[in-house]
Amino acid sequence: MALVARAFRLLIFFMRSRLKAVKGLWATCAVAICLFGQFADAQTQSTATAWPNQAIKLIVTFTPGGAPDILARELAQSWQERLGVPVLVENRPGYGGNIGAELVAKSEPDGYTLLIGTVGIHAINGALYDKMSYDPVKDFMPISFLASTPNVLIVNKHLGVNNLHELIELAKAKPNQLTFGSSGVGTSLHMSGELFKEIAGVEIRHIPYKGRAQSLPDLVSGRISMLFDNLSSSLPLIKAGEVQALGVTTLKRSPAAPQIPTLAEQGLHGFEATSWFSLMAPAHLPAPIRDRLNVLTRQALSNSQVKNKLLASGLEPAPSSPQDLAKLIQTETVKWGRVIHQSGAKLD
Repeated sequence: MALVARAFRLLIFFMRSRLKAVKGLWATCAVAICLFGQFADAQTQSTATAWPNQAIKLIVTFTPGGAPDILARELAQSWQERLGVPVLVENRPGYGGNIGAELVAKSEPDGYTLLIGTVGIHAINGALYDKMSYDPVKDFMPISFLASTPNVLIVNKHLGVNNLHELIELAKAKPNQLTFGSSGVGTSLHMSGELFKEIAGVEIRHIPYKGRAQSLPDLVSGRISMLFDNLSSSLPLIKAGEVQALGVTTLKRSPAAPQIPTLAEQGLHGFEATSWFSLMAPAHLPAPIRDRLNVLTRQALSNSQVKNKLLASGLEPAPSSPQDLAKLIQTETVKWGRVIHQSGAKLD
């Protein structure tokens, strides 16, 4: 019995020693994890503090002169003054915005390559294209909503219609003979036309262009019958009497052109299509840089001169939090996915 008792005491001593060793190991691991976390936080903070120390690129996925280009250049000028580094606007049009968006999606998430996002890129293309080299949601980090602008339905002034009802009657009398242009397949302007076809119950042919710089002259000359365009881009032609505006695509009239009625108030109930623009970065951008960019964006768009300039051109600035922008993208993706499914539009 004495031998058994002694063996038992040795076993207890051994187990206590092992337990202390395990506790020591866990304590060491906990300290290491804590130190690693502090090191990672310090590295992130250091990166954010050093940013920016080189030129920043703002990628615009359309040709110069349109709404996203206008916004990019206003941001660039404001940021340059505040940051003291060059901010370059780079136009990368084509493929419904996918060329420029892919460039940003595959860039380093360091705050030096950013995207002027659009409703087309982040809420339409995912449902429209069968194959995409990037994910329009997962591959980007939302920074801030920038501005929105109504789309406007404009027609050739020699088409022989004076209002929306006459246009619909003409389209029904001549199915697939009238044409509507857009700045590219999958853009909000293309989808505005598809939504118009669905709600008005008409058949009109879509003619896609590389940009509005090519589509507007063809509308003026009569090569195409009508066009959905950003109000900010077509307003000069409307004021000059070169084209006829039949209605804006928002539920409320635009302060920049209050004389133009909405399509909804003329009988197309539920018709709403807004072109909106946002600031996006590659996914995994450090949060401190994201937050600093958000502040810089709010400062730029809150400047009274910038704000008045944008409003006069039909753009309504409304900077937001990253979280609110993410919610908007989710809502718009569902909406336009339904329109694309019903229209049957699909691209490789």
